[in-house]
Amino acid sequence: MKPLSFSANNLTLRFFVDPDAPVKFTMAPADAEKETPDPSKWGPLVELQASGFNCHDFHGKRYVGASPADLLRYVSHRKGKSRSAARIEVMQEGGGLRVTSHFHFIAAEPAFRTWTTVENVSSAPLLIEYVSSLALTGIDRGGKGRWSDKMRLHVADNNWCGECQWRSGALGDFGFHQAYESRGHGCMALMVSSLGTWSTGGALPLGVLENVETGRSQFWQIEHNGSWHWEIADVLGGGLYLRASGPTFREGHWSKRLVKGDVFRSVPVVCGMVKGTVQEALRVLTGIRRASRRRHADNVKLPVIFNDYMNCLSGDPTEAKLRPLIEKAARAGCEYFVIDAGWYAELNQRWGNTVGEWLPSKSRFPNGLAAVIEMIRSRGMIPGLWLEIEVMGTHCPLAPTLPDDWFFLRNGVRLADNDRYQLDFRNPAVRAHADGIIDRLVNDFQLGYIKMDYNANAAPGTDVHADTPGDGLLDHNRAYLRWIAGVFDRHPQLTIENCGSGGMRMDYAMLGQHSIQSVTDQMDYRFNAVIAASAASAVTPEQAAIWSYPMPAGNEEETIFNMVNTLLLRIHQSGCILDLNERRFRRVAEGIALYKQIRGDIRKGLPFWPLGLPRLGYGWIAYGLDCGAQSYVAVWRMDGKKTCAISLPGWKKARCIYPRDTPECVRWNRHGGALEVTLAKPYSARLFKRY
Repeated sequence: MKPLSFSANNLTLRFFVDPDAPVKFTMAPADAEKETPDPSKWGPLVELQASGFNCHDFHGKRYVGASPADLLRYVSHRKGKSRSAARIEVMQEGGGLRVTSHFHFIAAEPAFRTWTTVENVSSAPLLIEYVSSLALTGIDRGGKGRWSDKMRLHVADNNWCGECQWRSGALGDFGFHQAYESRGHGCMALMVSSLGTWSTGGALPLGVLENVETGRSQFWQIEHNGSWHWEIADVLGGGLYLRASGPTFREGHWSKRLVKGDVFRSVPVVCGMVKGTVQEALRVLTGIRRASRRRHADNVKLPVIFNDYMNCLSGDPTEAKLRPLIEKAARAGCEYFVIDAGWYAELNQRWGNTVGEWLPSKSRFPNGLAAVIEMIRSRGMIPGLWLEIEVMGTHCPLAPTLPDDWFFLRNGVRLADNDRYQLDFRNPAVRAHADGIIDRLVNDFQLGYIKMDYNANAAPGTDVHADTPGDGLLDHNRAYLRWIAGVFDRHPQLTIENCGSGGMRMDYAMLGQHSIQSVTDQMDYRFNAVIAASAASAVTPEQAAIWSYPMPAGNEEETIFNMVNTLLLRIHQSGCILDLNERRFRRVAEGIALYKQIRGDIRKGLPFWPLGLPRLGYGWIAYGLDCGAQSYVAVWRMDGKKTCAISLPGWKKARCIYPRDTPECVRWNRHGGALEVTLAKPYSARLFKRY
């Protein structure tokens, strides 16, 4: 068995070639000692299961011992460069299939993007039920202890209004225990999956596995806007494996029939390794996300956005309500003004179940929507509108007039969820309909911003023109990405916000296109702080839009707290700013003015969490950005004690930069290298800068 080694970006990929077995694969840091290949410890390069083929491993929820993956044999490999980054492709054949594993390194980062293509080269059709994008065995390598003792997993729960909540612990804390000293081969696995069109409705599509003995962390990120799956489990001979993929037959209701010449491409997965903990891994992921997304001026300028929805008009905009709000937003220093849901619904209609025609309401805007849009522009702001273009309301007048093949169907019946029908973007008529809406609104109103929301989940998919519902969903997901890319190509100056009831579709298939993400729908500013403080673990800081919504019954500290929530991310200003007294309103304007001074640092900053990754229930939380010459840290006292010591290595002095002219609340402990922050009242916050 001969190893084929390939090194780039401080990583070494090793492929073990045997003419009588599938190619085996492992990854190591480039400076690691060379290892003697051992077939009992390294797993296959690809796991692939087809209907009717025998599975050789224990039964249960595990993707190991798959077939015809076991029939694959090495054919060739090819090295090259793509966009100045190294790449390698390894081809195998067997069982009537030609399978190619693609590894494209990401410039300047210790990581690669990988996916698998499967081609049927036989005359017999095959029904594929599982294809790995990443199959990596030996992820517990290094150190002498048992994996149950030395490996620590970090995953992020992502509930509606409870996004980006990280859990960390030994694998046993997640219910996966080491039952053998060395043999392994159990029936269960530690699994995380997502089903449907809310790709992050339950968990973020990423994880970090830390080896506390070697001090290294492996990380992965699935880049897909639909169903996905990853798992960790043990193998014969001991050790752990990682599998990551798009939809699967068991978890995603997916299978794909391939006849001769058909090619299937799996979803991309980013994988890498760093020296350090989960925080170092998340900083590397920040760089990867920046390197991979579409370039857009929005991520350079970071304009301040006012949106009229959250704790403000709440889907009930009218000309009378908007005019004073526009004046106040302009006074505060906002640069965009977005009219959210309801602008198309008549006063006696619900805003959710009538979406689909996208014609301005006459009863809400007696002088026409154009008059309000012109007022926004006359006050120096760029206008925006809310859309939910992927669905059509069950009470939309258009819905009964359209053919069924415009919509997701199962068993011949339209799929309805949350009073909405899911439009099928595989249908060219649907794409033309959506293009017409975008072009009309942009041209009629000279829009600069669209908030693209999505408040339904079409799980598990559609069975029309598909082998399974998951197959129809995957093709729709990909068709939508092609469609939105076309919108950006036609309107390069247009900013389109990615929103899925907040952060329910916060993946880097979508965020590879969109410049800004609505992170949450959380309406309580206190809980919003915990989400804001952890948002940069899922999204680059300059893409992570967080609400600031001062409340009518609040006080000055509540207003400050709201603003601190946003100042190291993207400002989505809202709330009852018309009801604020002058002192509280000045705090909003002060925060926005400061943001304009520091936003050039935010777009290049790398996140850190000096008190650990935040979670709901913590007494104090902190989130910072290391921006090279400058560094910042936001600190929130939740319901903890009034003083907290925050370790900040490399800092020598710190000053509170927001709010100004408040009592001094910080003392620098030179001996301990810590910032000691004292806030007299619970639910207070401050922003500090390193000096």
